[in-house]
Amino acid sequence: MTIHANPPAAPATATDAVVEVRNVSKVYAGGIQALDSVSIDFPRGQLTSLLGPSGCGKTTLLKIIAGLLPATSGAVLVNGTPVSGPGPGRAFVFQDFALMPWATVIGNVAFGLELRGVGRAERENTARHYIAEVGLSGFEKKYPHELSGGMRQRVGLARALAVKADVLLMDEPFSAVDEQTRRKFQEDLLKLREVENKTFVFVTHSIEEAVYVSDRIVLLSAGPGRVSQVIVPDIPRGDDVDAIRRHPVYLDTVDTIWRGLKRYLD
Repeated sequence: MTIHANPPAAPATATDAVVEVRNVSKVYAGGIQALDSVSIDFPRGQLTSLLGPSGCGKTTLLKIIAGLLPATSGAVLVNGTPVSGPGPGRAFVFQDFALMPWATVIGNVAFGLELRGVGRAERENTARHYIAEVGLSGFEKKYPHELSGGMRQRVGLARALAVKADVLLMDEPFSAVDEQTRRKFQEDLLKLREVENKTFVFVTHSIEEAVYVSDRIVLLSAGPGRVSQVIVPDIPRGDDVDAIRRHPVYLDTVDTIWRGLKRYLD
């Protein structure tokens, strides 16, 4: 486990930093400050979790990266281009599924490709590929109301993957499902991360989940959110994903993060 306390913003290069957050602050109407001068880079091919106490600005930062919210000051760059709104290089997996109830599974997954003008045959073939990748083959013609909560979230994940964005932004995507389904999702996410060479930015309230799935964990301070620590678990992630939670470094990292967060709760 490696811990960087109050890390400086490293200079980005084209080979490692896909997303660059530079001195981002966010003040909402009424003077409520959610973020204060946050600087962090997100490397290609890694999954970085944002973790911190309630109100520290995790989701705010994710939405600023997505272009769904403007920063009050500072800048976000994706592949060197400043973010000024939503763009094709980023895909968002919402906490509440955000599926179109009138569309089938394949229609929901293919929707982003349809907006981009991709022909029907190509977008449906792509959609079928990612439907299979998230374990929903055979459900292409079902509607959201015919699916369980876990299956609906798989549809949302397949839709985000189908547009082949460089950056996948995930806002507590597993919080609305039961514990067994959540654990299966976490295992599936580890496998997807190996297959998909994307930059994953993952918001969670769960310390255990963050340590299990992450290459890096960015710990934010109590609001206004600032980067307090960047933690690299350095846990071997081979074929035996069950072994991760038994690894001594996993247990030590969970304890270290808990002690770092507990001071905000006293």
